[in-house]
Amino acid sequence: MFDQATLAIIFVSLMGLATLMYAVLDGYDLGVGILLPLDDETSADTMIASIGPFWDANETWLVLAIGLLLIAFPTAHSIVFQALYIPCTFMLIGLIMRGVAFDFRAKAIVAHKRKWDTVFKSGSLLASLAQGYMLGLYVMGFSNTLEAHGFALLSGIGVSAAYTFIGSAWLVMKTEGDLQQKAIAHCKSTVVITFVGILLVSLVNLLISPEIYQKWFDFPYALILIPIPIICASFFVLCWFVLKRLAKQPNIGAALPFFFALLIFTLSFFGLAFSFFPEIVPGKLTIWQAVAAPEALNFMLWGALIVVPTILAYTAFSYRVFWGKVDELRYY
Repeated sequence: MFDQATLAIIFVSLMGLATLMYAVLDGYDLGVGILLPLDDETSADTMIASIGPFWDANETWLVLAIGLLLIAFPTAHSIVFQALYIPCTFMLIGLIMRGVAFDFRAKAIVAHKRKWDTVFKSGSLLASLAQGYMLGLYVMGFSNTLEAHGFALLSGIGVSAAYTFIGSAWLVMKTEGDLQQKAIAHCKSTVVITFVGILLVSLVNLLISPEIYQKWFDFPYALILIPIPIICASFFVLCWFVLKRLAKQPNIGAALPFFFALLIFTLSFFGLAFSFFPEIVPGKLTIWQAVAAPEALNFMLWGALIVVPTILAYTAFSYRVFWGKVDELRYY
């Protein structure tokens, strides 16, 4: 039996893992959806085929993260979703649009296929913008001010660009020929926008919160923490140069941009999580104030210890099976 403080650490760690896995895995397939061309059916089919075996399962991590928040931190769940009710609704509408369009584009007559591609693309963009807007409001402590909503809008654009970056990096790795070259061009553009977006979010965090500034720059922790943004920036630079080389030699190291994107997402998530820890609702509630009763969590922990490794194992297995360049799109 774990005590309540230990359980708070365990469950917030599990929730953080689920959130990171969702941002990375569903992030790239949302990015592919945003990039989906409406005037090139062959390329669109190839792009859909590249995410076909994974996209639906990727959203499992979102369900897990929200479920863990509800079970382990019910007070925080109530506050967060009350503040994010409207953007969360738009996110769900976008995800529903994607799910419907993915199936209907396979069954629609040729004349209607482009319409369903438009729905899939629009749903991907709507879900991305909504998630970025929610992140922006979270960073601003759910403040209901013009500045907070303006920053949330910029955050929505930044997250959409980040998803497009990792989505195009996925296509660089999974495709060949003209489509791969287009993906390289998109990746070069969005890697710059993503860098600017992460930089702005980091600066805003430091400016609006003296506590976060103190966490990052107080000695001796600064010796450990300051290298993190430097390393992250170096991955952006390395990714840029790799993409320039891939434009001329697309068959050597095509997986590297996606690998760098994974590292960038992971380091950025760690930086954001560290900045707010132990607060689960910025400026209002810590994980120890919001955590549920230890009796219930000790029981639920057994389920989590089964479910989380199972999802991880299934995810690893599915990516192992479908690794390599994408094959021709099939719906049967």
